[in-house]
Amino acid sequence: MDKQELGAFLRSRRERLRPQDVGLPSGPRRRTPGLRREEVAVLAHISTEYYVRLEQGRAPRPSGEVLAGIAGALRLTDEEADHLHVLAGTAPIRTRLHRRDVRPSILTLLERLPQTAAFVMSAVFEVLAWNDLAAALMEDFDALAPKDRNLARRAFTGAEITERPLYGISDAAEFRHRVVAELRVALARYPTDPAVTGLVDELRDAGPEFARLWERHDVQSTPTLTKSFRHPVVGEVTVDCDTLTLTDRDQHLVLYSAPPGSPGAEALALLNVLGAQAGDYQR
Repeated sequence: MDKQELGAFLRSRRERLRPQDVGLPSGPRRRTPGLRREEVAVLAHISTEYYVRLEQGRAPRPSGEVLAGIAGALRLTDEEADHLHVLAGTAPIRTRLHRRDVRPSILTLLERLPQTAAFVMSAVFEVLAWNDLAAALMEDFDALAPKDRNLARRAFTGAEITERPLYGISDAAEFRHRVVAELRVALARYPTDPAVTGLVDELRDAGPEFARLWERHDVQSTPTLTKSFRHPVVGEVTVDCDTLTLTDRDQHLVLYSAPPGSPGAEALALLNVLGAQAGDYQR
């Protein structure tokens, strides 16, 4: 049970709710944002004293029934409720290292998608495997050290955040929010993995943007359905985005494709001809 993180998460969710969100009168002007602790306790059917101790990191581990009541009171989403259980120690925590080895069948699949830019990403946004079209659209990952293949690091450090958005993508701000939310989930799942803890510490020290988003305690982001890249050779490339979760290894298969005959499909076809060297212009 991570008492301090649990308390901070509960406090962040409580402060986002308004009385009218849960059917309570707004009443007189409030000195603090969101619901009062006693209001959450009433809605969750627990004592105010116990809920206060939970937020302060001083309470013993809550039962599953209590967590369910709190999740309902705070109107948590399914993802947020799952995260609550992980922090409380009532859900399995992966104490080993997050996996970086990709299944051979997935590696074969990548090469069988000639019209789709595809890559596999770890739980901490490291690009583990990719096909030629992904290299042409983004960059030649084979020419990079593994550390430099991490999209979270690319999104928050160096020139990427101030001078040029990540690969010229249209949703750079949304992507950074997603990175932070998913890294918070990964940290709860792998609290003893130095690659996870080290990356989070590095990015928190890298600049104010990551630190600002980290303090929001978000564990959920809006899925991206379409994305536009600003490519230095073929110009704007608009693609459909699909992300498939490889649950056995906690990895993601990311697919960028475009409808036949669309400008995006034509741009991908041209990149297919140019090959990975087209991605070198991104660097």
